[in-house]
Amino acid sequence: MNMDRSFTLSDDESISEFEKLESTLPDSLKRSSSSLIDLLANNENISTSSLVGNPGPGRNREPLRNHLYSKLSRSENGRESSPIPLPKPKFNENIHKPAMNDKQSSTGVLWVTERANEYGFGQSEEGDAAWANLGQGSPEHGDTIPNSFPRPQTIPIPDKSKGYAPTAGIRELREAVANYYNETYRTSKSSKYTWKNVCIVPGGRAGLTRIASIIKDCYLSFFLPDYTAYAEMLSLFKNFSPIPVPLNENDHYQFHLNLIKTELKKGVSALLTSNPRNPTGKCLTKLQLYQLHKLCREKCLLIMDEFYSHYYYDDNCSGSSISSAEFIEDVNSDPVLILNGLTKAFRLPGWRICWILGPEDYINALSSAGSYLDGGSNSPFQYAAIDFLKPLNVKNEMKALQLHFKMKRDYIIGRLTKMGWSFNESNTPNSTFYLWLNLSHLPGKLSNCLGFFHECLHSKVIVVPGFFFLINPQNLSNLEDVIWYNYVRLSYGPELHQLELGMDGIEQVLNRFGCLPYSLK
Repeated sequence: MNMDRSFTLSDDESISEFEKLESTLPDSLKRSSSSLIDLLANNENISTSSLVGNPGPGRNREPLRNHLYSKLSRSENGRESSPIPLPKPKFNENIHKPAMNDKQSSTGVLWVTERANEYGFGQSEEGDAAWANLGQGSPEHGDTIPNSFPRPQTIPIPDKSKGYAPTAGIRELREAVANYYNETYRTSKSSKYTWKNVCIVPGGRAGLTRIASIIKDCYLSFFLPDYTAYAEMLSLFKNFSPIPVPLNENDHYQFHLNLIKTELKKGVSALLTSNPRNPTGKCLTKLQLYQLHKLCREKCLLIMDEFYSHYYYDDNCSGSSISSAEFIEDVNSDPVLILNGLTKAFRLPGWRICWILGPEDYINALSSAGSYLDGGSNSPFQYAAIDFLKPLNVKNEMKALQLHFKMKRDYIIGRLTKMGWSFNESNTPNSTFYLWLNLSHLPGKLSNCLGFFHECLHSKVIVVPGFFFLINPQNLSNLEDVIWYNYVRLSYGPELHQLELGMDGIEQVLNRFGCLPYSLK
């Protein structure tokens, strides 16, 4: 689609386009457009009675609906029209599909990419150069970071790697992972990890799926907002009951131990969380981690997603990191599973080499699950990864990574501050490469994540609407009021030139709506 064309849509066409955008959302999120309609009505003090009389039961509310849909899409702020993206049908409804579940919804990142594709993103490398993809949860993976080790150009393929690898991974890599954690986090502990405490898995999602498959007959708590892919993992398996626990927005989504105590009293015996947290970019302190492990030891399985543990900026970018491994007393009796891998910290997401650390009994079960779920990880890449995990190599690599990504974080915070956002210690990420951006101070449709997402597409910027981080696999009705309509997640994982494009695009959006604290000439 040509982004420079002028759209002159009829009211009916505008309404149809917004409805089609809404129709692509998962069922649990389709309140988004209703919320946006209500917001506009409140901002403009539009009375339903002035448009449709006094609409009681059975009365027609379409004039109000049509008026406000039209408000979203026509004659806005210096542009002739602002059409909602028109998605293509995901499935051909005229073709019979025996036994296929065609109601499976997209994850947040996939959904925003699909919508961006309808605006021209993904059509060619040359065309994509004009886009800023701040939605993808991936770090820059080229040789673009000063003092970082060069990205591998070739991979040796020894004869022993040509056959199937064990579903728990090759012993040499398992030993390297165990040694790294012992040298980095457990030098003062008598209990050490061995290769038997490590399971190599083909990616973080595969690791989560293996874990979900071995959990049985329990309540599993997880905290919101969190990683969108947890939704699929938690909904596919019926051998446990997932219990979402929303964190408090007014408290900047702090993770308090009283909350854990409450969940344990309810009978929860498994707990899943990312630390550092996606999407808020915050990390538990070492004291909080110590208290968490002390509270849950022998009572509750802790599933600690630590993929962003090396994106940690509170220690002067020294290369240090934070991990639950430091607070485990006995590696074979403390019920703690730690997930990490090459995906984020080593900026090799395409390798699909990750690991789970835990007690031997859990690792044996995870190995068995791999035999029927995924078959195990790529063997040559496992051999190639062994040298990456030498502790001194990791320390040097993480120092380079932290300095570079903190620079990028500070850049986008600086740009957004000039545009009118306020940042302090509470809402500034101290880890990951995500910014959980509050839109509530913006006017009209921009204060709603769907409206902001739509306007960003016009400026060739991709963000992730906040409501995708509502993980609600059982569709619990009491979570309806915690969908984050006023937030988007921005990633500063891409290279700096993409961040510059993204900030320029957001600045253009705010300028169109007349809400910049300065004027663009």
